[in-house]
Amino acid sequence: MPINEMSTVKPYNQGGKKEEVEQMFDQIAHSYDFLNHFFSLGIDILWRKRAIRELKKYNPKRVLDVATGTGDFAIQAFKSNLGAERITGVDISEGMLEVGRKKMVERGLDQQVTMTKADSENLPFENETFDAYTVAFGVRNFENLEKGLSEMLRVLKPNGVGVVLEFSKPTVFPVKQVFTLYFKYIMPTVGKWISKDSRAYTYLPESVDAFPSGKNFIAIMDKLGYKRTRRIALSGGIASIYIGEK
Repeated sequence: MPINEMSTVKPYNQGGKKEEVEQMFDQIAHSYDFLNHFFSLGIDILWRKRAIRELKKYNPKRVLDVATGTGDFAIQAFKSNLGAERITGVDISEGMLEVGRKKMVERGLDQQVTMTKADSENLPFENETFDAYTVAFGVRNFENLEKGLSEMLRVLKPNGVGVVLEFSKPTVFPVKQVFTLYFKYIMPTVGKWISKDSRAYTYLPESVDAFPSGKNFIAIMDKLGYKRTRRIALSGGIASIYIGEK
């Protein structure tokens, strides 16, 4: 699906994508963490660890975590001794942020991690503020992907790095077939039952299908001015890490 059609894939198909994504995450915030780890069988934790290992090579001190959700990436970064002095998490869902703030207090990280409501496509920060940014499973929810990537590049310092972790579409047998069955049939059924939102976990596979993954995503980063871009495929292509420097 072309990039300009990404915004047509929305949770409820009643308004703008940005507003619908905010509404969706507000509604499922109470069950998000459980379902996230349940559906990935905990593999998402290993994916985050790998992304953090790549980020660690740049020794970032100030990190922006975009689409931070409930703050899992920030928590994992400190567990993995990333070396960051401060992580600023932003998200458009106040419901997710409320859950995340409680987690930071419980883990004693509320002084190192700030969680703020903000739009990834209109970040409230000066140019060249951060050494690095991360986005874990969030860029496919951007209403305007190129605007979001450009805005995140804007707030990076020279030689800073962006690390994006996102689902992709596996092409290898039998991973592709199992992934399709699980993502399109099993996940929506269980997700609806637990989260009580009939669309949230149907939207997930639809948004992955619409996302320009692999070389297509790298091409967009290149177009926008990222340097030394590269992709690391994970678990047979179920997910990917994309890295680009400023």
